Amino acid sequence: MLKKILHTTVWRSEQILDRLRGQRDKRRIIEPYIGYATPDHLVLRGRVLTALRQNKPKPDQSRWTNFKQMFALFLTDEVADVEVTAGGVTAFSDAEGYFTLLLPREDQTGWQEIGLRIVGEDATASCPVLVPGADAAVAVVSDIDDTVLETGAYSLMRNLWTSLTGNALTRHIFSDAQRFLADMSEGGRNPVYFVSSSPWNLHTFLTQIFDRANVVTGPKFLRDLGVSETQFITGTHGDHKGSSIDTLLAANPDVPHVLVGDTGQHDAYVYRDAILRHPGRIVAVVLREPGPGPDADSLAAMREISATGTLVLHGPTFDGFAQKLQAALAQT
Repeated sequence: MLKKILHTTVWRSEQILDRLRGQRDKRRIIEPYIGYATPDHLVLRGRVLTALRQNKPKPDQSRWTNFKQMFALFLTDEVADVEVTAGGVTAFSDAEGYFTLLLPREDQTGWQEIGLRIVGEDATASCPVLVPGADAAVAVVSDIDDTVLETGAYSLMRNLWTSLTGNALTRHIFSDAQRFLADMSEGGRNPVYFVSSSPWNLHTFLTQIFDRANVVTGPKFLRDLGVSETQFITGTHGDHKGSSIDTLLAANPDVPHVLVGDTGQHDAYVYRDAILRHPGRIVAVVLREPGPGPDADSLAAMREISATGTLVLHGPTFDGFAQKLQAALAQT
């Protein structure tokens, strides 16, 4: 009952705010996200907002200041029905300001920079797009929280405290994850993607943390936490991760995939289900064991994954896992 009341209150408040915001003239700004490639298209993604909230944190600032800066990242003023164009292709932003452009794929590979523009205005942005080469041997799909970035997501209170009271200079990247992804990337030969239930509001924030720690750059598939008329938070953790994995398997049909995650947020279940949906496409699952380690259900899911013939590597760190994976891939 309480959740229903809260949902109704938030939904109606958002509708009122959107109507009030719509009564005044707005400048439009494009926030581009890292794009990716399919066999037929370059997929450019982004959001139309009235302003970009980018903090300039200091390593010694207070947790209260960190909280205020993190909270501000969620106070976005998105703009719907704005026409965005690139390469002769156009699309309109949706109710939450998001847009996707599908450009024809040509012969280019590697990192591409594609210019975006709002039709009829001078607002522009550059969207980076990762286009894997024909020599890619594997595609890596990695979770973020407690897999690459220490969060404590296995505990709700620890997760909230860490996420809301840290900043881009104080958040901790696991050094073993940075090395593992770098080794698996092989200098950019193999694409690395990130799938997380973190909201799109944190795209720039996460990119800053990754860049500071020299984590391999890759397209991120984050989550829309928008409120719909029928749901308090649209979609679920498992649905989002599962559908993102499906999208990436379709985008890279000719290479085996490695799924990387942790045992704190049911990644073993999500990855098991993906393997069952796509037999033969996923060659390995790598899982960090944070906090108390895997529970009985996660251990059961890991055994089910192994029973499919998929390699499962798990432990408190990823040290040595890249070498084991590369040796296994060389034998396939």
